[in-house]
Amino acid sequence: MSEPSHINAISAIDGRYRSKVEPLADICSELGLMKFRTQVECRWVQFLSDLSGVPELQSLSPEDRVFIDEVANKFDNAAAQRIKHFEATTNHDVKAVEYYVKERFSERASLQPISEWIHFACTSEDINNTAYGLMIKTAINAVLLPQMDKLIGAIDDLAVSQAETPMLSRTHGQTASPTTLGKEMKNVVVRLQRQRKQFAAVEILGKFNGAVGNFNAHLTAYPNVDWSAVSGDFVSSLGLTNNPWTTQIEPHDYIAELFHCLMRFNQVLLDFNRDIWAYISNDYFKQRKVEGETGSSTMPHKINPIDFENSEGNVGIANAMLAHMADKLPVSRWQRDLSDSTVLRNIGTCLGHCSIAYQATVKGLSRLEVNTEVIAEDLAQSWEVLAEPVQTVMRKHGIAEPYEKLKAATRGRRLSAGLFAQLLTELELPESAVEELCHLTPELYIGMAADLARKPTS
Repeated sequence: MSEPSHINAISAIDGRYRSKVEPLADICSELGLMKFRTQVECRWVQFLSDLSGVPELQSLSPEDRVFIDEVANKFDNAAAQRIKHFEATTNHDVKAVEYYVKERFSERASLQPISEWIHFACTSEDINNTAYGLMIKTAINAVLLPQMDKLIGAIDDLAVSQAETPMLSRTHGQTASPTTLGKEMKNVVVRLQRQRKQFAAVEILGKFNGAVGNFNAHLTAYPNVDWSAVSGDFVSSLGLTNNPWTTQIEPHDYIAELFHCLMRFNQVLLDFNRDIWAYISNDYFKQRKVEGETGSSTMPHKINPIDFENSEGNVGIANAMLAHMADKLPVSRWQRDLSDSTVLRNIGTCLGHCSIAYQATVKGLSRLEVNTEVIAEDLAQSWEVLAEPVQTVMRKHGIAEPYEKLKAATRGRRLSAGLFAQLLTELELPESAVEELCHLTPELYIGMAADLARKPTS
């Protein structure tokens, strides 16, 4: 799509955000789907030519094999337009791909006699499900996983660099036991890594077993060929995991598994975006100015956390679509209905919104500066958080009702250093315990937070 036409696009993916999703365009667009379908058709002919049980199809010469490789791999806009030309007549997108490949075979005299082996014993869904499997696998490996890793890496860098920066925790929005900024970032890193690992581990399935999954046509033509084994070997040769038990369609359960993993990754990111937004609001982070950038059309002073808000919005759209697809795709009436077809065409849109969200958060993180003065001041004004260690030491020394005594002394109060020192003298603690506790300050009461922030996660 040319730049001027971006403003005419209905979808923001293909309009305003096109430059951010360009890597996905060649993979998940209709052109991408045509390319993967063409690859499957070509690979099937090559695979059949190597089967000893199919003597009518002679093994391809090295030159013919190279030519077919070029048909499969050198797929461009002209090829896509030629397929659309055939589809205008067939009104069937997969049949149009078959006709395109046949036309390309006609360019070479040695391939003309075998053109009817294209799409041999196949139903359209044999081509479709494997093409979508290749599309999804390519999009994951080439785009999503690298972007996930970059995002996780950016947060982990912040975790390590701020491992020892003491920070007030807030549970229920109220002052709570201190932590470090780095430790809170590390929590998110570990959550994202876990979902990323599960996402990458989902098997991408494919089926190549005919009209209703029983090899009916295959066995009619070649009853002595072990078509189940042949089908499995072919699907594996594409880099997919074979599913031998299907109806006309591969049931898409693996896509639901993938999308549920993706939704969980996105929810962790959503949680992170909102926390960073709040920290910016509390001045825990400052945002670097970008010359020429406008924060508000009426308030000149503003630098808004727009990247985290953008990410939050795109996560919301992505997860709404991913949830629908995960719910809908595994459901198909009897041996198949066509309701999955139009839904599958939106895979690129879902992944596009995910990609935009990941990039936005990374961009937002690159503009953050830790406001250590505000963080330290907030902590210095919250001596009441030391009620927890004091009542714990009181328990150690067998003092009755330590929690209740500290509750009465501190609940709803802001303590200062002086009031804390006075409190220690009123609690009947052993002198040695008072000596230890009097050296405690909110910024020192961080437990193992710094070590946990630096600790490797694998």
